[in-house]
Amino acid sequence: MTLSALFGIMRKHIITIIITFFVVLGAVITLTAMSPVEYTTTSQLFATYNDSSDGTANSSEQNSGSSYIMSQIKSYPALTTTQSVLQPVIDDLGLHTTVGQLKGQVSVTNPTNTAFVNISVTNGDPAQAADIANAIAKSLSSVVENTLYASGSHSSVKLSIVQPAISPTTPSAPKWKLNILIGIIGGLILGVFAALLKDVLAKQIQDDDEISEYIDAPIIGRIPEVDLLNESKPVVVNEPGSPVAEDFRRIRTNLSFLAPIEDTNCRLIVVTSTGASEGKTTTSVNIAAALAENGAKVLLIDADLRHPSVANKLDIDGSAGLTHVLSGQASVKDVVQRYWTPNLHVMPAGPKPPNASTLLNSPIMVELLNNAIGRYDYVLIDTAPMVVANDAVIFVRRGGSLIMVCRRDQTLKRDLREISEELTTLDLPTSGIVFNCARESKKSLERSNYYYYYSDRDKDHRKKRRFSLNK
Repeated sequence: MTLSALFGIMRKHIITIIITFFVVLGAVITLTAMSPVEYTTTSQLFATYNDSSDGTANSSEQNSGSSYIMSQIKSYPALTTTQSVLQPVIDDLGLHTTVGQLKGQVSVTNPTNTAFVNISVTNGDPAQAADIANAIAKSLSSVVENTLYASGSHSSVKLSIVQPAISPTTPSAPKWKLNILIGIIGGLILGVFAALLKDVLAKQIQDDDEISEYIDAPIIGRIPEVDLLNESKPVVVNEPGSPVAEDFRRIRTNLSFLAPIEDTNCRLIVVTSTGASEGKTTTSVNIAAALAENGAKVLLIDADLRHPSVANKLDIDGSAGLTHVLSGQASVKDVVQRYWTPNLHVMPAGPKPPNASTLLNSPIMVELLNNAIGRYDYVLIDTAPMVVANDAVIFVRRGGSLIMVCRRDQTLKRDLREISEELTTLDLPTSGIVFNCARESKKSLERSNYYYYYSDRDKDHRKKRRFSLNK
């Protein structure tokens, strides 16, 4: 994964990162606040060689004694936490605790290559922490000098308290600064990890940047999720000055660069999707209206005979249509309807037939397409989703340009990959991708502001826009 790809995933799942960050940081702060306040203080001892010759030892004896101390003092940290040292402390101070519990409050160290023994005690009472540390220091000194070595013999090691423990004024725990720093770093790391995990486990396409990982086709349009698309008229007809209408005009411009069918001036555009509810019909009728608005002769055919929806989308009569033509029950002129402008014609699907695939592969369909290609500048065919049937392949083989509609949080990655592999096997390229319900970019929001500033229906549309964006 490249650094730019990582940043892309983080940007896509920024909400997940923020939520994870604050959850982790909040948990750390809560646990820190709930932790008991503790104080730590330290008593320091220094080991010396107890000369039995009343100071008359020569340098050799002194060096030998020093070596002996350094070898013995390494075991004193372990000795300090034994019952021999701690039990007298419990008895003298009247502590209501056990040796094992007291041992958990004590930390003993011997700094490397030194004769120092540092005894640190942690307790919720600062005064008691100091008392315990000093008592342990005295008990250790007594054990080393009086009982550790052979009974009745002179101890060779003497422990002196050089720095008695004092009552601390500031708590040693909880460590707020350290814990908050750990919470910040941990929250960021876990947030990024959660974003990566969510991206890997997500079954649906989340962003248009992901599409190129599954299918080799350019993005020719990005359509945001707005309420205008749910109405029974294309946005170019209903709100020609809206930002989403401009998005479909951009698609129209991109489609004009597609190559026409050989020896004709007509472009056959086949619109499909991977699965249902991805917006292919909404995209088809809006592209048709955008093309007709520019003066082109356009024929929109609803060839999704399994689930026709163009008639409902445009609120026109769909009782007669393509099914009647292909079954020989009607002629083309009987079922084609004019819509909005004289140059935009619509052929509904008609009733659902039991043999959709057979009708679409019939010679009558071929003849219908040939006649339409000779009369129109654009022929748009709304076909069934590819996971339902590969009807789109029929029209692409006849010179059509395949436009795939993908919808955020709806298009399955697995389906898109399988369809891409199928089209590659059939040697049929995808001419373009229309990404539906795309997240609005900064540029699109700026265009929206311009539109609403100059619109006569400024207040009403601002309310509708905010409602749509908050859904």
